[in-house]
Amino acid sequence: MNKLMKLAFAAFVFLSANLAYAQMEKTVEVGGAPMYPSKNIVENAVNSADHTTLVAAVKAAGLVETLQGAGPFTVFAPDNAAFEKLPKGTVETLLKPENKPQLVAVLTYHVVAGKMGSKEIAAAIKKGSGKATLTTVQGGKLTAWMKGKELYITDENGGQSKVTIADVWQSNGVIHSVDTVVLPKM
Repeated sequence: MNKLMKLAFAAFVFLSANLAYAQMEKTVEVGGAPMYPSKNIVENAVNSADHTTLVAAVKAAGLVETLQGAGPFTVFAPDNAAFEKLPKGTVETLLKPENKPQLVAVLTYHVVAGKMGSKEIAAAIKKGSGKATLTTVQGGKLTAWMKGKELYITDENGGQSKVTIADVWQSNGVIHSVDTVVLPKM
């Protein structure tokens, strides 16, 4: 076998093994990458092309170790487009070292302790007669509600965010990708 054929065969074996592993783990694709349930939140998030701003913010806030921890965590993860909806310069300002406390507050406002899939959230909404109040790690409240079969969260300021990809299972929790950054009262 010549070198080119060996390389092509090795690539085929690698891709086949990854595909088989992804099928075995029932992955969800987010941002062009499979999210493996056997990996933690950070290990998966760094591979999503749609969540590069969130990953940069988590690193700047010093929350990598926390989100790699045992958890479990439910993360409402804003995609890049969600961050682009913020007023111009907001992300750059939050990423400055002197604004780390505000950045930590915003990011931890997107995290709820425990592992709540969309079915559990829907059950809580039903039990709450159409709304469920979720206490965030930051200490604030999010209100979960549904419009038809679509799941939404509302922040303490009235801002709304739609869950665009639900139930991305992780070894230490679950991620629900959202289309808008929610903000705590500050």
